[in-house]
Amino acid sequence: MSGLTIGVVGLGRMGLGMAASSAAKGFRTLGSDPAPERMALASAKGIAEAASLAALFAASDVVIASLPTAEVVAAVVEAADGFLAKAPPGAVFVDTSTSEAAVSRRLAALAAAKGLGFVDAPVSGGPAGAEAGTLTMMIGGEADHLSRAMPVLEAISARRLHVGAPGAGNVAKLVNNLLVGAHLLTVSEAVRLSEAAGVPAADVLAVVNAASGRSAVSEVNYPRWVLNGAFDSGFTMGLMRKDVRLAAALAAEVGIDLPVSSLVAGLWADSAARLADGEDFNRIVQDQPQT
Repeated sequence: MSGLTIGVVGLGRMGLGMAASSAAKGFRTLGSDPAPERMALASAKGIAEAASLAALFAASDVVIASLPTAEVVAAVVEAADGFLAKAPPGAVFVDTSTSEAAVSRRLAALAAAKGLGFVDAPVSGGPAGAEAGTLTMMIGGEADHLSRAMPVLEAISARRLHVGAPGAGNVAKLVNNLLVGAHLLTVSEAVRLSEAAGVPAADVLAVVNAASGRSAVSEVNYPRWVLNGAFDSGFTMGLMRKDVRLAAALAAEVGIDLPVSSLVAGLWADSAARLADGEDFNRIVQDQPQT
Protein backbone atom coordinates (compact mmCIF):
# COMPACT_ATOMS: atom_id res chain seq x y z
CA MET A 1 0.00 0.00 0.00
CA SER A 2 2.61 2.56 1.04
CA GLY A 3 5.73 0.41 0.94
CA LEU A 4 5.78 0.14 4.73
CA THR A 5 6.51 -3.13 6.50
CA ILE A 6 4.49 -3.63 9.67
CA GLY A 7 5.60 -5.91 12.48
CA VAL A 8 3.02 -7.12 15.02
CA VAL A 9 4.26 -8.43 18.38
CA GLY A 10 1.65 -10.42 20.28
CA LEU A 11 -1.02 -12.22 18.26
CA GLY A 12 -3.73 -12.72 20.84
CA ARG A 13 -7.30 -11.81 19.91
CA MET A 14 -6.48 -8.11 19.72
CA GLY A 15 -3.06 -8.40 18.08
CA LEU A 16 -4.20 -10.93 15.50
CA GLY A 17 -7.16 -8.77 14.54
CA MET A 18 -4.94 -5.72 14.07
CA ALA A 19 -2.37 -7.71 12.10
CA ALA A 20 -5.10 -9.11 9.86
CA SER A 21 -6.48 -5.61 9.25
CA SER A 22 -2.99 -4.41 8.34
CA ALA A 23 -2.45 -7.29 5.90
CA ALA A 24 -5.92 -6.87 4.40
CA LYS A 25 -5.14 -3.22 3.62
CA GLY A 26 -2.08 -4.24 1.62
CA PHE A 27 0.75 -3.73 4.08
CA ARG A 28 3.50 -6.34 4.21
CA THR A 29 2.82 -7.63 7.71
CA LEU A 30 5.11 -9.73 9.87
CA GLY A 31 4.00 -11.39 13.09
CA SER A 32 5.55 -12.86 16.21
CA ASP A 33 3.92 -14.83 19.02
CA PRO A 34 5.31 -17.60 21.26
CA ALA A 35 2.22 -19.77 20.69
CA PRO A 36 2.44 -21.85 17.47
CA GLU A 37 -1.34 -22.00 17.16
CA ARG A 38 -1.53 -18.21 17.04
CA MET A 39 1.11 -18.11 14.31
CA ALA A 40 -0.89 -20.69 12.36
CA LEU A 41 -3.98 -18.49 12.55
CA ALA A 42 -1.91 -15.49 11.51
CA SER A 43 -0.47 -17.30 8.51
CA ALA A 44 -3.97 -18.12 7.29
CA LYS A 45 -4.71 -14.38 7.29
CA GLY A 46 -1.69 -13.42 5.19
CA ILE A 47 0.69 -12.54 8.01
CA ALA A 48 4.25 -13.76 7.54
CA GLU A 49 6.04 -15.32 10.51
CA ALA A 50 9.19 -13.46 11.53
CA ALA A 51 12.22 -15.68 12.13
CA SER A 52 12.73 -13.96 15.49
CA LEU A 53 11.77 -10.80 17.31
CA ALA A 54 15.11 -9.30 16.34
CA ALA A 55 14.39 -10.06 12.68
CA LEU A 56 10.93 -8.54 12.98
CA PHE A 57 12.30 -5.33 14.47
CA ALA A 58 15.06 -5.09 11.86
CA ALA A 59 12.58 -5.41 8.99
CA SER A 60 9.73 -3.21 10.28
CA ASP A 61 9.04 0.47 9.70
CA VAL A 62 6.23 0.39 12.26
CA VAL A 63 5.85 -2.13 15.09
CA ILE A 64 2.43 -2.73 16.63
CA ALA A 65 2.56 -4.38 20.07
CA SER A 66 -0.35 -5.97 21.91
CA LEU A 67 1.12 -7.32 25.13
CA PRO A 68 -0.18 -8.15 28.63
CA THR A 69 1.73 -5.73 30.89
CA ALA A 70 4.01 -2.71 30.92
CA GLU A 71 6.84 -4.95 32.15
CA VAL A 72 6.55 -7.14 29.06
CA VAL A 73 6.45 -4.10 26.78
CA ALA A 74 9.60 -2.69 28.39
CA ALA A 75 11.38 -6.03 28.08
CA VAL A 76 10.56 -6.29 24.37
CA VAL A 77 11.74 -2.73 23.72
CA GLU A 78 14.90 -2.80 25.85
CA ALA A 79 16.20 -6.34 25.37
CA ALA A 80 19.60 -6.89 23.80
CA ASP A 81 17.82 -8.01 20.63
CA GLY A 82 14.83 -5.70 21.17
CA PHE A 83 13.37 -2.73 19.36
CA LEU A 84 15.92 -0.17 20.54
CA ALA A 85 18.83 -2.37 19.48
CA LYS A 86 17.53 -3.70 16.16
CA ALA A 87 15.06 -1.25 14.65
CA PRO A 88 16.15 0.79 11.58
CA PRO A 89 16.43 4.59 11.90
CA GLY A 90 13.06 6.30 11.98
CA ALA A 91 11.08 3.19 12.95
CA VAL A 92 8.15 3.68 15.33
CA PHE A 93 6.95 1.34 18.08
CA VAL A 94 3.20 1.62 18.71
CA ASP A 95 2.14 0.09 22.02
CA THR A 96 -1.58 -0.73 21.94
CA SER A 97 -1.47 -2.44 25.34
CA THR A 98 -3.14 -0.95 28.39
CA SER A 99 0.11 0.13 30.00
CA GLU A 100 1.54 2.64 32.46
CA ALA A 101 2.22 6.27 31.60
CA ALA A 102 5.55 6.39 33.43
CA VAL A 103 6.83 3.37 31.52
CA SER A 104 5.70 4.80 28.17
CA ARG A 105 7.38 8.13 28.90
CA ARG A 106 10.64 6.42 29.78
CA LEU A 107 10.58 4.22 26.68
CA ALA A 108 9.68 7.18 24.46
CA ALA A 109 12.72 9.11 25.75
CA LEU A 110 15.01 6.12 25.15
CA ALA A 111 13.63 5.67 21.64
CA ALA A 112 14.00 9.36 20.78
CA ALA A 113 17.65 9.29 21.83
CA LYS A 114 18.24 6.63 19.17
CA GLY A 115 16.29 8.36 16.41
CA LEU A 116 13.29 6.07 16.91
CA GLY A 117 9.69 6.70 17.88
CA PHE A 118 7.52 5.29 20.65
CA VAL A 119 3.79 5.94 20.70
CA ASP A 120 1.36 4.70 23.36
CA ALA A 121 -1.96 3.96 21.65
CA PRO A 122 -4.22 1.78 23.80
CA VAL A 123 -7.44 0.79 22.10
CA SER A 124 -11.15 0.43 22.73
CA GLY A 125 -13.49 -1.77 20.75
CA GLY A 126 -12.53 -5.28 21.78
CA PRO A 127 -11.65 -8.25 19.58
CA ALA A 128 -14.57 -7.56 17.24
CA GLY A 129 -13.27 -4.03 16.64
CA ALA A 130 -9.76 -5.34 16.04
CA GLU A 131 -11.02 -7.85 13.48
CA ALA A 132 -13.14 -5.25 11.70
CA GLY A 133 -10.53 -2.47 11.81
CA THR A 134 -12.94 -0.23 13.71
CA LEU A 135 -11.02 0.33 16.96
CA THR A 136 -10.76 3.66 18.74
CA MET A 137 -7.16 4.58 19.62
CA MET A 138 -6.18 6.89 22.48
CA ILE A 139 -2.77 8.18 21.52
CA GLY A 140 0.15 9.68 23.39
CA GLY A 141 3.30 10.63 21.55
CA GLU A 142 5.16 13.19 19.48
CA ALA A 143 3.40 14.42 16.36
CA ASP A 144 6.18 13.42 13.96
CA HIS A 145 6.27 9.87 15.32
CA LEU A 146 2.51 9.63 15.06
CA SER A 147 2.66 10.90 11.48
CA ARG A 148 5.07 8.12 10.51
CA ALA A 149 2.78 5.47 11.96
CA MET A 150 -0.48 7.00 10.75
CA PRO A 151 -0.91 5.00 7.51
CA VAL A 152 -1.16 1.72 9.40
CA LEU A 153 -3.11 3.23 12.29
CA GLU A 154 -5.72 4.35 9.78
CA ALA A 155 -5.86 0.77 8.48
CA ILE A 156 -6.52 -0.80 11.88
CA SER A 157 -8.81 1.77 13.52
CA ALA A 158 -11.83 3.96 12.85
CA ARG A 159 -11.00 6.75 15.30
CA ARG A 160 -7.64 8.07 16.46
CA LEU A 161 -7.59 10.61 19.28
CA HIS A 162 -4.19 12.21 19.89
CA VAL A 163 -4.46 13.09 23.56
CA GLY A 164 -1.00 14.58 24.06
CA ALA A 165 2.63 13.78 24.84
CA PRO A 166 3.97 10.27 25.56
CA GLY A 167 1.95 8.58 28.31
CA ALA A 168 -1.22 10.59 27.64
CA GLY A 169 -2.84 7.71 25.78
CA ASN A 170 -2.27 5.43 28.76
CA VAL A 171 -3.84 7.94 31.13
CA ALA A 172 -6.90 8.32 28.89
CA LYS A 173 -7.37 4.53 28.63
CA LEU A 174 -7.15 4.04 32.39
CA VAL A 175 -9.65 6.85 32.98
CA ASN A 176 -11.99 5.30 30.40
CA ASN A 177 -11.78 1.80 31.87
CA LEU A 178 -12.15 3.09 35.42
CA LEU A 179 -15.46 4.60 34.31
CA VAL A 180 -16.52 1.36 32.61
CA GLY A 181 -15.70 -0.57 35.77
CA ALA A 182 -17.75 1.90 37.83
CA HIS A 183 -20.66 1.94 35.38
CA LEU A 184 -20.96 -1.84 35.44
CA LEU A 185 -21.38 -1.66 39.21
CA THR A 186 -23.79 1.28 39.24
CA VAL A 187 -25.98 -0.01 36.41
CA SER A 188 -26.10 -3.39 38.15
CA GLU A 189 -27.38 -1.73 41.32
CA ALA A 190 -29.88 0.39 39.39
CA VAL A 191 -31.26 -2.72 37.67
CA ARG A 192 -31.53 -4.56 40.99
CA LEU A 193 -33.46 -1.63 42.44
CA SER A 194 -35.80 -1.55 39.46
CA GLU A 195 -36.54 -5.26 39.56
CA ALA A 196 -37.02 -5.26 43.33
CA ALA A 197 -39.60 -2.52 42.79
CA GLY A 198 -41.39 -4.59 40.14
CA VAL A 199 -40.04 -3.12 36.87
CA PRO A 200 -38.10 -5.57 34.62
CA ALA A 201 -34.53 -4.70 33.71
CA ALA A 202 -35.20 -4.42 29.96
CA ASP A 203 -38.05 -1.99 30.55
CA VAL A 204 -36.19 0.33 32.88
CA LEU A 205 -33.08 0.30 30.67
CA ALA A 206 -35.20 1.43 27.73
CA VAL A 207 -36.06 4.51 29.81
CA VAL A 208 -32.50 5.04 31.07
CA ASN A 209 -31.13 4.84 27.53
CA ALA A 210 -33.56 7.50 26.38
CA ALA A 211 -32.72 9.75 29.33
CA SER A 212 -29.73 11.22 31.12
CA GLY A 213 -28.69 8.10 33.04
CA ARG A 214 -27.47 6.22 29.98
CA SER A 215 -23.93 4.99 29.46
CA ALA A 216 -22.16 2.54 27.16
CA VAL A 217 -22.83 -0.11 29.79
CA SER A 218 -26.60 0.44 29.75
CA GLU A 219 -26.75 0.92 25.98
CA VAL A 220 -24.31 -1.77 24.82
CA ASN A 221 -23.10 -4.14 27.51
CA TYR A 222 -26.45 -4.98 29.05
CA PRO A 223 -28.38 -5.79 25.85
CA ARG A 224 -25.44 -7.41 24.06
CA TRP A 225 -23.83 -9.46 26.82
CA VAL A 226 -25.79 -9.36 30.09
CA LEU A 227 -29.57 -9.55 29.65
CA ASN A 228 -29.27 -12.39 27.14
CA GLY A 229 -26.79 -14.28 29.34
CA ALA A 230 -24.14 -14.36 26.59
CA PHE A 231 -21.21 -12.97 28.62
CA ASP A 232 -18.91 -13.36 25.61
CA SER A 233 -17.51 -9.87 25.02
CA GLY A 234 -13.94 -11.16 24.65
CA PHE A 235 -12.66 -8.99 27.51
CA THR A 236 -11.92 -10.77 30.77
CA MET A 237 -12.31 -10.12 34.48
CA GLY A 238 -8.55 -10.35 34.85
CA LEU A 239 -7.94 -7.63 32.29
CA MET A 240 -10.48 -5.27 33.82
CA ARG A 241 -9.15 -5.90 37.31
CA LYS A 242 -5.70 -5.00 36.03
CA ASP A 243 -6.94 -1.78 34.43
CA VAL A 244 -8.89 -0.68 37.51
CA ARG A 245 -5.87 -1.49 39.67
CA LEU A 246 -3.62 0.57 37.41
CA ALA A 247 -6.06 3.49 37.57
CA ALA A 248 -6.01 3.34 41.38
CA ALA A 249 -2.21 3.19 41.32
CA LEU A 250 -2.11 6.24 39.06
CA ALA A 251 -4.27 8.17 41.53
CA ALA A 252 -1.83 7.27 44.31
CA GLU A 253 1.12 8.20 42.11
CA VAL A 254 -0.22 11.70 41.43
CA GLY A 255 -1.37 12.11 45.04
CA ILE A 256 -5.13 12.55 44.75
CA ASP A 257 -7.91 11.02 46.83
CA LEU A 258 -10.74 9.45 44.80
CA PRO A 259 -13.13 7.93 47.35
CA VAL A 260 -15.70 6.58 44.88
CA SER A 261 -13.02 5.18 42.60
CA SER A 262 -11.31 3.59 45.59
CA LEU A 263 -14.57 1.81 46.42
CA VAL A 264 -14.87 0.66 42.80
CA ALA A 265 -11.29 -0.64 42.82
CA GLY A 266 -11.95 -2.51 46.06
CA LEU A 267 -15.08 -4.19 44.69
CA TRP A 268 -13.28 -5.32 41.55
CA ALA A 269 -10.36 -6.65 43.58
CA ASP A 270 -12.66 -8.48 46.01
CA SER A 271 -14.51 -10.17 43.14
CA ALA A 272 -11.43 -12.31 42.45
CA ALA A 273 -12.53 -14.60 45.27
CA ARG A 274 -15.66 -15.53 43.29
CA LEU A 275 -15.00 -14.78 39.61
CA ALA A 276 -11.94 -16.22 37.89
CA ASP A 277 -9.69 -14.04 35.76
CA GLY A 278 -10.81 -15.85 32.60
CA GLU A 279 -14.50 -15.03 33.07
CA ASP A 280 -16.10 -12.33 30.94
CA PHE A 281 -15.74 -8.96 32.65
CA ASN A 282 -19.47 -8.27 32.44
CA ARG A 283 -20.03 -11.02 35.01
CA ILE A 284 -19.13 -8.49 37.69
CA VAL A 285 -22.84 -7.65 37.64
CA GLN A 286 -23.54 -11.13 39.03
CA ASP A 287 -21.14 -10.58 41.93
CA GLN A 288 -23.28 -7.95 43.61
CA PRO A 289 -25.24 -8.70 46.82
CA GLN A 290 -28.71 -10.06 46.13
CA THR A 291 -31.82 -8.75 47.86
